[in-house]
Amino acid sequence: MASSILRKKDIATAMEMAAMDQYRLRRELKAMDLFFLVIGITIGGGIFVLPGVMAAEHAGPGVTISFLIGAVVAIFTGLCYVEFASMVPVAGSAYTYSYIALGEIFAWIIGWDILLEFTLVCSAVAVGWSGYIVELLKDMGLSLPPAFTTDIAHGGIVNLPAVFILLVVAYIIYGGISLTGKVNDAIGIIKLLTVVFFIIVALPFVKPVNWHPFLPFGWQGVMTAAALGFFAYGGFDAVTTAAEETRNPNRDIPLGLILGLVVVASLYVLVSLVLTGVIPYTKLDTPAPVAFALSYLGKRWGGSLVAAGAICGLFTVMMGAMLGGSRILFALSRDGLLPPVFSRVHATRRTPYVATLIVLIVAVLTGGFLSLGELVELVNIGMLTAYLLTSISILVMRLRHPEIERPFRVPAVWLVAPVATLGVVALTFSLPGATLVRFAIWFIVGMLIYFGYGIRHSKLANREITQKDV
Repeated sequence: MASSILRKKDIATAMEMAAMDQYRLRRELKAMDLFFLVIGITIGGGIFVLPGVMAAEHAGPGVTISFLIGAVVAIFTGLCYVEFASMVPVAGSAYTYSYIALGEIFAWIIGWDILLEFTLVCSAVAVGWSGYIVELLKDMGLSLPPAFTTDIAHGGIVNLPAVFILLVVAYIIYGGISLTGKVNDAIGIIKLLTVVFFIIVALPFVKPVNWHPFLPFGWQGVMTAAALGFFAYGGFDAVTTAAEETRNPNRDIPLGLILGLVVVASLYVLVSLVLTGVIPYTKLDTPAPVAFALSYLGKRWGGSLVAAGAICGLFTVMMGAMLGGSRILFALSRDGLLPPVFSRVHATRRTPYVATLIVLIVAVLTGGFLSLGELVELVNIGMLTAYLLTSISILVMRLRHPEIERPFRVPAVWLVAPVATLGVVALTFSLPGATLVRFAIWFIVGMLIYFGYGIRHSKLANREITQKDV
């Protein structure tokens, strides 16, 4: 049993399976597409939705430090992802990396967790998008019935705007990676301009007095906010899930991912600093804090513009998450750990269309009926688990396989990877206890699926048996 669950995939096998015609994806993405994929999936809920709640309930003006902590962990972890992606430029991201470095059981755990992460990112951001669109329509004099714009926990029936936008996103993802990239690039530019617009307009109204006390909830509050706010950086690994659809992954992935994370971290820190400087943190408990801030300053027109930009921005977050989730499900199925139907590729569009449909269905069921808070907590712990195993895996590969060619090498890896690992562990245990319980349930379900199906249908296991017979 131990030898079965710890069997490892070598890089040659991973590349060989990716090259098989029935699994072949279309290589269309370039460095700037990947940069905007990072921008698209990260600048959204984290900057347009979460800073207000993080400041009001956990960190106060210290939310800026929370974002800085998240930035260090994200960038250091991102470097580990880039080294792996340069060695193994195939779909699967941390799942594939763990399969090579640690073994099948760890790969399954990571794949199962990433599937949770990306699917619930779709759901959570759809809820945030719904909040912005409802407020924008209200400003235009059109009020939607609360029963159809609110989750069950808050007295509603179903969040129909969230369901609608998820259907639109799935249609674009289904249309092919080229269409997805073009839409993401265009909206990414709009999103960057929106964030810069907010900073320029609000900066003159900053009052340093609003930053006192800077840490009203203490360092525990800062760490709790950092753990919850890590959602803001989540999804950058979608870039590495798209490695198999990148023209020159060895060059384009490092450039796109690292540049994207640096830009994102800088904008998060600036926005949180300005936001808490113009409004007392106690008034920021709102799902649309950036738009609210401009309205609070009497610039309602600016609030409407930011709300429109946020609506566009949240759209690309959902696109990146659905892209990542469908590719992870595709990779799990291609390796035999889930039924083969999930790895079917469209004959002309070369997209894993069944996997996209499954992610859509789960996202609709959760986004339509659950609250934002419940979704964000589960997203974070799934993401942090993936980042933890990737940081550990990079050290394992350096020790066991120093001879493997690495087009990109993590600088000071024996500092970067341990700092990323410790940072992820600290953020994980800063999450609310209820989140850990929910995650434990997800983990148990995953183990039942693996031992009930995956371990017996693993293509790596069947390949080993065939080789022995030969």
